[in-house]
Amino acid sequence: MPDDDQRPAGGRPEDGEANGRDRLDHDDRLDAKVQRDIWVLGLAVGVFGVSFGVLATTAGLSVAQACAMSLVVFTGASQFAAVGVLEAGGSLGSAFGSALLLAARNAAYGVALAPTLGGRSLGRRLIAAQLVIDESTAMATARSGPRARAQAFYATGLAVFVCWNIGTLIGGVAGDAIGDPEALGLDAAFPAGFVALAVPHLGGRRGRVAALSGALIALVLIPLTPAGVPIVAAALGVVPAALFVAPGAGETADAAGEPP
Repeated sequence: MPDDDQRPAGGRPEDGEANGRDRLDHDDRLDAKVQRDIWVLGLAVGVFGVSFGVLATTAGLSVAQACAMSLVVFTGASQFAAVGVLEAGGSLGSAFGSALLLAARNAAYGVALAPTLGGRSLGRRLIAAQLVIDESTAMATARSGPRARAQAFYATGLAVFVCWNIGTLIGGVAGDAIGDPEALGLDAAFPAGFVALAVPHLGGRRGRVAALSGALIALVLIPLTPAGVPIVAAALGVVPAALFVAPGAGETADAAGEPP
C-alpha cells in the first residue's frame, strides 16, 4: 500500500478522476443562459423572417411559394438574394445563381462541423445538413465540449428553423398590413444577430484576427465584385489567423475538443 505522501494532494486518486469527469460533464452540457440565448437568437431571426415573407409576396411569390422556399432552402441571405433578383425583373436562372453563390459559404461550415457531426447515420446527417447555417455553426463552435457542440448545433438549428418559417408565414399572410419592413426596422434584426454570433469568438487572438481580416476583405471587394462575392471571400480571413497567429491557452484546448 503506498505511503500517504505518495497519494495525490486532496485525497484518493479516484477523487481526482471523479472531479475530472464532473468537469467534463459540466463542459458538455448547455447551461440555462446558452439555451436562453439560442431562443433569443431564434426569435430575432424569426422577426427577420417576417420581413422576408413580406418582400417575397411583394416580389410576386405566393404565400405557399415563400413558405416552401423557407422550408427547403432555409438560408436567409440566399433567399433575399433570389427574391431581390426576381423583384428587379431578373430570370429564374439569375436568381438561382445569386442564391447559390451566397449559399456556398455553408460548404465551409460543413467542413468545420464535420468532427462534431460525423460518424452518425445517414438520416441524422441529412437532418444536420439542412441545419448548417451561420447561427448553428457559430453557436456550436463557441462551445468547448464535443457533446455541448452537438447540442448547441441542433438546438440552434431547430430554434432558427422554427422561428424563421413561422416568421415567413406571418409576413406572407399579413403582407400589406405590416407595411415596409425597413420602415419598421425589421431589416436590422439580421445584422444584429450576426454581431451577437461573432462576440463569443472575439475572446481569442485568432478570432479577432480572423474577424478583422474578413471585414477588410469584404470592404475591399464590395465596390469591385457582384453581390455575394464579398461575403464568400470574407471566409478567407481565417487563413492569416490560422497561419500567423499562435493560439492562446483556451484556443489550444478548444481545438483539441477539451475544456480550456
